[in-house]
Amino acid sequence: MYLQLILSDPEIQDTHIRLDRAALELATIQYPDLPVEPSLDRLNELASSLGDRLRNFNDGRDFVETAQRYLFGELGFHGNEEDYFDPLNSCLNQVLERRTGIPVTLSVMYMEIARRLAMPVFGIGLPRHFVIQFDDGNYATYIDPFHGGRTITPRECFMLAGATVADPMMLRRVSKKDIIRRMIQNLQSGYLKRNDWTRAAQTLDLLVLAAPERSHELAAASKLRGLLLVELKRFQEARRDFERYLALEPEAADRAEVEKQILAIHRWLARVN
Repeated sequence: MYLQLILSDPEIQDTHIRLDRAALELATIQYPDLPVEPSLDRLNELASSLGDRLRNFNDGRDFVETAQRYLFGELGFHGNEEDYFDPLNSCLNQVLERRTGIPVTLSVMYMEIARRLAMPVFGIGLPRHFVIQFDDGNYATYIDPFHGGRTITPRECFMLAGATVADPMMLRRVSKKDIIRRMIQNLQSGYLKRNDWTRAAQTLDLLVLAAPERSHELAAASKLRGLLLVELKRFQEARRDFERYLALEPEAADRAEVEKQILAIHRWLARVN
């Protein structure tokens, strides 16, 4: 699978990653039989229609202003503030169909439309929020797709992040792999809030795959997946995840609690075998 390949191979560079295809493959957790071509065609149509409205492809300000009028004004794309954690907000096909989503999926949509028009748009992974930056060397601005595609200042970015100190590091551009990981985490949050353990475990399969070896990220993802697998009565797999967690975090504060989980699994397996 495309998504598994780019998450697991550290040699794959950003220039070779298609965010649209990765996002649509992620959506197959919700829609297992999802065909990707109709959504790719829709992105092509949006890019073509936006391109027809541009006066000058060398005018970055014109692109940003026209994109706001067309995508967020005429078409009505907007952030879903009423049901932020709806998993459909993390499915690019549904964002294109319902014209609503969360910051990162609306940003991916914008970035992919911009890419088709050879416009330089980059992801900015703020804490608590996700925005994008247009920067062609002559004109640069930050854009908030969740709030109507409006242009925002660095100070407004810090406010969206809930920062009390203006830290320029918050405004650094993130890689496409970072964007994909953030999308997976958002989808996972939606499933956890709905007690959808099966689909939440599928998102953790991807996060485990994406985490660097012997890292805190791998340990945390393994432990959480272990807890979900217990809920799903997949005890042998849960035991492996708990054992990996303890191997990665030998001084974990919850070590005794996790060891009790492992012991309980041993006892259950002994009864059924």
